[in-house]
Amino acid sequence: MRAVARRLSLLLGVGMLLLLQACATVKSADARDPWEPMNRSIYQFNDAIDTVALKPAAQLYVKVLPNMVRTGVSNFMGNLGDVWSMVNSALQLKGQATVETFMRINVNTFMGLGGILDVATEMGIEKRREDFGQTLGYWGVQPGPYVVLPLFGPSTLRDALAFPVDMQGNVTNSLADDATRNALLVTRLVDMRAGLLKTVDAIKASSLDPYSFVRDGYLQKRRNDIHDGNPPPSFDYNESSSKP
Repeated sequence: MRAVARRLSLLLGVGMLLLLQACATVKSADARDPWEPMNRSIYQFNDAIDTVALKPAAQLYVKVLPNMVRTGVSNFMGNLGDVWSMVNSALQLKGQATVETFMRINVNTFMGLGGILDVATEMGIEKRREDFGQTLGYWGVQPGPYVVLPLFGPSTLRDALAFPVDMQGNVTNSLADDATRNALLVTRLVDMRAGLLKTVDAIKASSLDPYSFVRDGYLQKRRNDIHDGNPPPSFDYNESSSKP
């Protein structure tokens, strides 16, 4: 997993350099997306990879495994992800969220068979997803331009720069066995894609421009995430003094 993480971080770094070099020549009518032509090309590349590899794997995953098993896998992966969410809640000085996420981890680990069962949610302990990009946003780092990352999809410049930290913060990196780490990474990716099968198909079928739909949805969601569901009424990408 560490070797995979290093390769992915290198790929991300190269991609960011290419985007930064291109910003002087690429123009877009949308202030949020100044690198739109390049982003669209990367979007098409990602879509091609998804069509030939990830989507078929997710469809096979859904076909072979019963819903109960898939739910257990999602719960287990979510319990691992809660550890990094707890760290970022603490970095954002969110005391209640940090304590509740700590409680979720312990309840699901010890009462939920290692996280396979989501007992914490049934007990009313709210699940919170926090990452390092949100932490940077909380402390005032601006989102910057919209970016489509090779293989990883929609992001912003801020979130893209935070992404390697999120990868290193993944609790699976602490596992000693390479095979186990890699298996967990692949399982997580396939499980996430399986959960989006109907959503992605619906977007492609109903949207005249899936790229714009995904971009607008992602930016709105990230803004909502960073402000914990209460974003300011407006945000101007042309004003560096605005809150993220």
